[in-house]
Amino acid sequence: MNQTAILKQKIKEWGASKVGFGYLEDVLPENLKHLKTGISIAVRLSDEIISQIEDMPTHTYFHHYRTVNAFIDQMTLKIALELQNLGYLAMPIPASQSVNKDGKKYRGIFQHRTAATRAGIGWIGKNACLVTEEFGPRVRLGTVLTNMDANYDEPIEKSQCGECKKCVSICPALALRGGLWHPGIKREELVDAKACSMHMHNHYQHIGRGVVCGLCIRVCPKGNKVLKR
Repeated sequence: MNQTAILKQKIKEWGASKVGFGYLEDVLPENLKHLKTGISIAVRLSDEIISQIEDMPTHTYFHHYRTVNAFIDQMTLKIALELQNLGYLAMPIPASQSVNKDGKKYRGIFQHRTAATRAGIGWIGKNACLVTEEFGPRVRLGTVLTNMDANYDEPIEKSQCGECKKCVSICPALALRGGLWHPGIKREELVDAKACSMHMHNHYQHIGRGVVCGLCIRVCPKGNKVLKR
């Protein structure tokens, strides 16, 4: 068994629902290009908790969201430590962190969704979330950047959303554009991130200080197909 396969097996044993390896050098910022390999993990969310979301997020969903993010951060740290023990450089990207570098827009250090599409985990849906074939968008993502060479997974380069617009229709902020994702598309063509953030801030302060929603995740047919009623 090669090193990539051994690592995949370990990461699954540590709790990842999906794991993939993607080549990222061409999409990384200049200061990170030496970390050419992205290890992308997806952790499945609780179907029961997501299904309880109706016209607004629940307190349970907010707690679950934070708990899964913390679990992912622990897992990506474990992956990074394993890689360092093997002699490689490794940088875990925080599961949920936004930084403001230009005084205008908050973004992650590197986009988990880009790493996930490159690693064959899923595509970016019309809700601007990562959608997997097995679990729909009912996942949270983690990423580790490393200089290890890997047997890369086949990247996903085409949306499977088709004509479906359920997430667009249910969005209370009217933030979703309804466009089909393709590699290289600007985030602004899929979602008005400011409108989404402002709606949560203005309407859900009593639920996790207005940082979660989840309606577009709950309504996605891909996630609904795996539910056991």
